[in-house]
Amino acid sequence: MEKLNDQEIQEKLTSVPSWKLTDTKWIERKYRFNEYLNGVEFVQQVANLSEKVNHHPFISIDYKMVTLRITSWHAKGLTALDFDLAKKYDELFIQIKS
Repeated sequence: MEKLNDQEIQEKLTSVPSWKLTDTKWIERKYRFNEYLNGVEFVQQVANLSEKVNHHPFISIDYKMVTLRITSWHAKGLTALDFDLAKKYDELFIQIKS
């Protein structure tokens, strides 16, 4: 995957409005859960999906808050795959939150 330029990144961010650009090469989102174990379940599903596509986020679990950070190491920045996964992670969150 090719690294996105600044304009492409800004365009892609509109499709994942809960995600924020950090340090020009990461996107990040914090997910809040009502129960600790819901967050752990979410992380397990994120891990399974990430393993299937061999593209892994940084994951932090802080009690009922899960933070995901994504970048593409090989591209040295953000790619379309990062934004595609962000959308899929958001879908997983909706399923667990429901």
